[in-house]
Amino acid sequence: MNFSKNVFINCPFDSKYIDDLLKPIIFVLIKNNLTPRLSLEISDSGQFRLEKITTLIKNCKYSIHDLSIVKSKAIGEFARMNMPFELGIDYGLRNCGDKILRSKQFLILEAVKYDYTKAISDISGFDIKVHGNDTEKIFDCIQSWLGETLKIENQEPPLKTFYDFTEFNSNLFDEKAKEYDSDKLAKNYLDTLTIPDFINQVKNRK
Repeated sequence: MNFSKNVFINCPFDSKYIDDLLKPIIFVLIKNNLTPRLSLEISDSGQFRLEKITTLIKNCKYSIHDLSIVKSKAIGEFARMNMPFELGIDYGLRNCGDKILRSKQFLILEAVKYDYTKAISDISGFDIKVHGNDTEKIFDCIQSWLGETLKIENQEPPLKTFYDFTEFNSNLFDEKAKEYDSDKLAKNYLDTLTIPDFINQVKNRK
């Protein structure tokens, strides 16, 4: 795949995060002719997980790292370190001396402003944007980064892209309801749609 078009997405895979934030991120990237890459797309159980994630990161010029879920929420619960760990891998690759990898660029996301300083203060100075766990806000974050960092011009307003995303989901539901002759089956289809299949659906309707 094209290194200069690939965007590695490092984020939680909770169902709520996927629906509220990950799918909108994917939608915006594809809309701007970029290719979202995630560890979810690889299912080779014979390959060591860390190796395949590292290979995936190497193949992406751009990365989006969401650190919004890195702290425990209850007594006895462990903090989630996968996201900052993968950010560290990405940063290390960018500074390894390889000419191509030195061109890598990041976006770091968080839910609450300056929360990241409590977990990883060393990343102060990176491009960090706050989405507040809000679906509409994530479109502002991603599109501003695309303009500022990737220099993508003439993007539609983020709110318009949000409306397009909402319409996409509505149309997909209607299509499946008609295909299965059942609203319940259509909802089940959307609820169980894998990320690779969601990516294909967005690409097919681009």
